[in-house]
Amino acid sequence: MTAVFAYGLPVRPSRGLLLLTGTVIGSLGIIVVAQRWLQQWKQPPLTPAATPAELWRRYRWSWDPSERRDAALLLAASDRDSPGRRQRLLQGQAWGQAQVAAAVLVQQARTADQLGEAQSADGHWRALLARFPHHPLSADAAYQLSSENSALQRWLLKHHPAHPATLEKAVHAQQAMHLARWGAAHPGAVAVIRAACAPTASTSTTHRQHLALALARLGDGQRGLDCLQAAPPAPATAVAIGRSLLRGDAAQRHLGETVLVRMARTANPPVSGTTLEAARLLSEPLQPDQALLAQLPEPLRKHSADVAAAQVRLGQRTAASVFNRWPDHPASWQLQWDLARADLLAGRWAEAETWLAALPHDTLPEPLAARQRFWHGFSAAKQGRPQDAENQWRALLTQHPPGYYSWRAAVRLGESTLPPLAQATPLPPPPSSWQPLNSGDPVVDQLWRLGMVQDARETWHSRQQAPLNPDRLTAEPSPTERITDGQLLLATGNAWRGLDSLWRSSLRLVGEACSTRFALHQQQHPRPFGDAFTSASDEAVVHEALLRAIAKQESRYSPGVQSPVGAQGLMQLMPATAAEVAGHPLSATEITNPDINTQLGALYLQQLLRQWDGNPWLTVASYNAGPGAAGGWRTPELQQDPELWAERIPYPETRIYTKKVLGNLWAYLHAEEAPCSG
Repeated sequence: MTAVFAYGLPVRPSRGLLLLTGTVIGSLGIIVVAQRWLQQWKQPPLTPAATPAELWRRYRWSWDPSERRDAALLLAASDRDSPGRRQRLLQGQAWGQAQVAAAVLVQQARTADQLGEAQSADGHWRALLARFPHHPLSADAAYQLSSENSALQRWLLKHHPAHPATLEKAVHAQQAMHLARWGAAHPGAVAVIRAACAPTASTSTTHRQHLALALARLGDGQRGLDCLQAAPPAPATAVAIGRSLLRGDAAQRHLGETVLVRMARTANPPVSGTTLEAARLLSEPLQPDQALLAQLPEPLRKHSADVAAAQVRLGQRTAASVFNRWPDHPASWQLQWDLARADLLAGRWAEAETWLAALPHDTLPEPLAARQRFWHGFSAAKQGRPQDAENQWRALLTQHPPGYYSWRAAVRLGESTLPPLAQATPLPPPPSSWQPLNSGDPVVDQLWRLGMVQDARETWHSRQQAPLNPDRLTAEPSPTERITDGQLLLATGNAWRGLDSLWRSSLRLVGEACSTRFALHQQQHPRPFGDAFTSASDEAVVHEALLRAIAKQESRYSPGVQSPVGAQGLMQLMPATAAEVAGHPLSATEITNPDINTQLGALYLQQLLRQWDGNPWLTVASYNAGPGAAGGWRTPELQQDPELWAERIPYPETRIYTKKVLGNLWAYLHAEEAPCSG
């Protein structure tokens, strides 16, 4: 028998086998324990909030190769000026089949392009396409490699139809139908679609429906109608054309109404998403056209909350029947406010309070719930019930983010007011701006966490985009989808659309926790162009919070935006006003320069504050409507009940503007004061 030795001692084979088995089991146990120990001590995932020192420490010393790769990607994403260093950081990091390897290959290819290493870049693009063909980032690879490869171009159009890289190819290839269905708003797409809509173009009737729908959704309803060449529009096309035309002059509005009514009367079935939307559009005016609504099919009238609300305004039915049947519908929310506001302005406090109590507070979105609570308290105070008023206002302050109505509640409770606005007061530095995206899409969330925000935005858009269908409305994004969209747009520099998306989500988000509502509120009050606003505040001796409150409402922090009447820049100054404040004419480039525009806007606000002795109501109203108009609205009510004074501003635009700007002002002054922790 052959001797088996263990630890220098001879043992029998059976004992040797047992010893070997025990050694293996013991080793496995040590490994499991070690893994658990390492997992226990593993640090949180790296994010863009990590300092460069922390990223370098983990890149060099972390035991986890995945963590080292994350650190390399984050360092590369933040180091845009040193492609050579980025190349060294990313070398050897594209290992494995985890999806993050696709992000490494993209960064490696882009870095090689920046260094002028075309062959190396092509190699990385080819590796990405071969290893991760279904990853959204592979669209970039196909775009780069498909210039001479028609098969790859077709693959790109089929598998990633809404990706910006694909849409760019479609623009170059003049593929109007693809652009109409997947990305009419992409730069250059409109010209391609219009060319395909020309009377001389050999475009089929079916394709013209798609092209017309795309043009109408972009706001060009007349061109969309012309594109059809007298053919009746499909349901969704009719809705888009009608919506666009209703925003035009009297003749266009009449044409839009005709298109919507005709579609609603001929639709089968009579009640659908498209016909309900047509009914909503026709019911929108505060004083709806009774004859117009009467032309809608009876089943549609019976099933439309918007028509029912319009009938209340026309005196044809009771408001209670609408609230009882459609308590969660935006038409009921708007009707409640319209009825309550009319009674508030007439001093009918008990009636107003009845309307304000018609819908439960917790069935309303955040901004509407705050409005309801303030005016409920106001009506109670006017009826001699101060404790009820205090209860409503106290609940508003403790359960809602800071805004217009929480400001007014605080003032009514005697607890707080605005600081002097004619002071050079900077805002404190904002907290770390990075937060998890929580989009629900793991690839998008990972790209966001690794600092690849543009790729995250493109991936999100390409996955959310549904093809346009002329026969049915495209599903509206949910409030949570709008929040993700808004965050990504803001992060990639599109504040105009990003802030709009966040605001729209706040008007539909019901029942969320206070912490969620506060986070959404904070996202709606960013602080870009920090140096420009700080400098303008100091130069003009105007509180930075007021400057930001104006800029957010005027331009949504978009320097290139221009109003229909010609106002320009962050503070939306008319050229004549800018020249008057500057003391000399300015070029368009100068007016839209953030530093110059913000400074001139601050100087103009300084003049208004001086003219109105620091009164915030008149100052803000004057910025929108002009000092002459605002001065004509002064009444004793401005001192006694300024909230009612604001509701009586005869220009609807200025009325809404004044409340929003003052709400922005309060929000910026109390940006870090979370109302609750729940």
